[in-house]
Amino acid sequence: VQLVESGGGLVQPGGSLRLSCSASGFTFSDYHINWWRQSSGKEREFVATISTPSGATHYHDSVKGRFTISRDNARNTAYLQMKRLNSEDSAVYYCNARLLQTSYWGQGTEVTVSS
Repeated sequence: VQLVESGGGLVQPGGSLRLSCSASGFTFSDYHINWWRQSSGKEREFVATISTPSGATHYHDSVKGRFTISRDNARNTAYLQMKRLNSEDSAVYYCNARLLQTSYWGQGTEVTVSS
């Protein structure tokens, strides 16, 4: 089982990034997908989720209207489109696949928002 995040990097305030989460070793379409983030000295916090099979989404209030979570089950990949980034969004972003008691995590991809 593997979840691999990519797409992080350095971006200026107001900029955009798209994170990807590529899955293997399990039936991706069966799992709800979540994005979490953790910045230095803080606890990991929920960012967004996309359910299966409905595709329903839910976001943390701080990212509503700026972030969009999506998934492509044919590609076993989930995405997090991030717009209008600010310094508070700087963190390591983690992809999480969850089904009942089973939960898989990626290793994270770092996003730094700075001028």
